[in-house]
Amino acid sequence: MAESFIANLLRLVIERRMKIGFVVNPVAGMGGKVGLKGTDNVLKEAIKRGAKPVSPKRAGKFLKTLKDRAALDHLEIWTCPKAMGEDEAKQAKVAVNILPMRIQEKTTAEDTKIAVKLLKEAKVDLIVFVGGDGTAKDIYDALQGSSAVPVLGVPAGVKMYSGVFAISPSDAVDIVHAFVKGEAETAALEIMDADEDAIRSDTFSIELYGYLETPFLPMRIQGSKQISSATVEERDSQLAIARFIIEEMHPEDTYILGPGTTVKAIAELLGVEKTLLGVDIYRKGKVVLDVNEKKILNRIQDWKRTWIILSPIGRQGILLGRGNQQISPEIVKRVGKDRIIVAATRNKLQSIEGNVFRVDTGDAEADGLLKGYLRVVTDYREWRLVEVK
Repeated sequence: MAESFIANLLRLVIERRMKIGFVVNPVAGMGGKVGLKGTDNVLKEAIKRGAKPVSPKRAGKFLKTLKDRAALDHLEIWTCPKAMGEDEAKQAKVAVNILPMRIQEKTTAEDTKIAVKLLKEAKVDLIVFVGGDGTAKDIYDALQGSSAVPVLGVPAGVKMYSGVFAISPSDAVDIVHAFVKGEAETAALEIMDADEDAIRSDTFSIELYGYLETPFLPMRIQGSKQISSATVEERDSQLAIARFIIEEMHPEDTYILGPGTTVKAIAELLGVEKTLLGVDIYRKGKVVLDVNEKKILNRIQDWKRTWIILSPIGRQGILLGRGNQQISPEIVKRVGKDRIIVAATRNKLQSIEGNVFRVDTGDAEADGLLKGYLRVVTDYREWRLVEVK
């Protein structure tokens, strides 16, 4: 009798459907390709520049992948009305429960906070959100720093310096699947607060806002950005890298310069200005500053003589898809893998988890183009091969 009771109890535990909350910030990431370095406070300007929604596509990919991997059999999904989750679920043909809340046509941070509070009251086991650092911060505020409900981010913003994000929507599905099966422990990961107005003025301003519990799966969670070291040794390494790259540059070619201090060192030795956090175009001693996708496509005529110079994000190891969305999948395809130059000091490479690079452009063809190995300049006339996964 006792054995039968225990067996039935175990069956009920195993068959219990885990409750997942799903929240979409429909405007996250719209400032990326148009060169606004974020969407906070500049949504109208982003739309004026021709920005298109990013997060609905990312949300749809997450849900479709979840469905394709048969992970829905063990899940009960609760989401928000309309563009904050319901629309994406309908498109992916995923059954969901809709939270009892109203949202306006133009959603706000308050909508996200209300949704999170309702999900907490519904006793969900995990909150999955689609957005960027601003959305993560809103969720932290709604939870008031509580670790009662773990949180996982599906990346759809511009920068995403916080540590709670999966590397891609597909990686987010792997994390959810492992969490459901009890194979992913949670860890307190950073929520970073970036001052987007300062960043748009080319001033790097970011600070720790708090921590949220997140299901952790190695090589699937991106981790927070590591701030570049300001030591004399690091600076010397950046200048040595810059000297080598300049020696190899072709006088008649065009160079798309990605953000970061390592790439900026190249511009300094060339004697031209360079935005620290933007994307610029250099050709024959002249530079076009802070360009967006449209300007790059319009200004470059000969793609066979165009190069992209990038540096990975410290610790995260992400080459494309974070803070440099101006270098869009279309641009990557036109340039090609063989004309992408990667620069990173030895210290930066050592900080990257797994010693591999990641790309997350949102375009499977562009991401696939970069898979394999890339040559990385690490010092003067020194380079190594690093795998892109």
